[in-house]
Amino acid sequence: MKTAGGIATMVTSAASNQTGAAIGAHAFPMIGPAGVVAVRQVVAAVLLLPLARPDLRRMRWSQWWPVLLLGVVFATMNLSLYTAVDRIGLGLAVTLEVLGPLAVALLGSRTRRDLIVALLAGLGVWVLVLPGPASDWIGIGLGLLAAGCWASYILLNRVAGQRLEGITAPALGSAVAALLNLPMLIVLLPLEPAALCYAGAAGILSSVLPYTADLIALRHVPARFFGLFMSVHPVLAGLAGLILLGQPLAGHEWLGIAMVIAVNAGSVLTGLPGRAETRSRADAARRSRPSRGLVNASTPP
Repeated sequence: MKTAGGIATMVTSAASNQTGAAIGAHAFPMIGPAGVVAVRQVVAAVLLLPLARPDLRRMRWSQWWPVLLLGVVFATMNLSLYTAVDRIGLGLAVTLEVLGPLAVALLGSRTRRDLIVALLAGLGVWVLVLPGPASDWIGIGLGLLAAGCWASYILLNRVAGQRLEGITAPALGSAVAALLNLPMLIVLLPLEPAALCYAGAAGILSSVLPYTADLIALRHVPARFFGLFMSVHPVLAGLAGLILLGQPLAGHEWLGIAMVIAVNAGSVLTGLPGRAETRSRADAARRSRPSRGLVNASTPP
């Protein structure tokens, strides 16, 4: 049940994230990708901090360092991704970004099945991209930078979520990212109302909701499965780009999307999140537990 809830949370997070990115892209002509990122991070911090209400005076360094790194990752990931979206389109940029979570799935793999499924998902991503000589290599490079940041985000969010209660980690991480983006926001003042609305919506849909949902999901599913399941993002990004931005998809892109969907559906139906591991841990716990008669004999009346 926990795994099913984690999967539903991840799907909701992914859909919200890509919808917000597509809406935010409408503000690129007015304030640019950096401006959208700045507004997005400030909105996320303003909304998350009152909900988390962190007690900063009681926080230890073991809790602070993942939060500080998370803020740097937020700022770098969003700026590189949005600049890539501006250069090469939403679908391709997110497809490159998802290589980061796939790397987490590969590096965290413990079984041959995990490895095969992750490689098949990566093949679907490659078919979707099909890079060639005419590719925008700067945009591709920025997409790969976002991929590295996303991999770091998964690992840091899991550590921070284990050491801090509730949504404290994404709230403080968003605050750090907002401070890093504050100079850009000051330069852009005063903001056009339309740009503020688009970027603000991106802050809610692509930061507040996904950060919170991912933190919850990572408490119920292994990090490697989370990384693999994030390969649904190119699918949702392609659809969001088509519907909200009018960015059509080529035949090979639809083929890549179909491959990614098939791999994720197969991984879910075959119980990839570690059902066998859970069973083996339960069996080991039963074997190590004393028998009922022995417990009664050693327990005082």
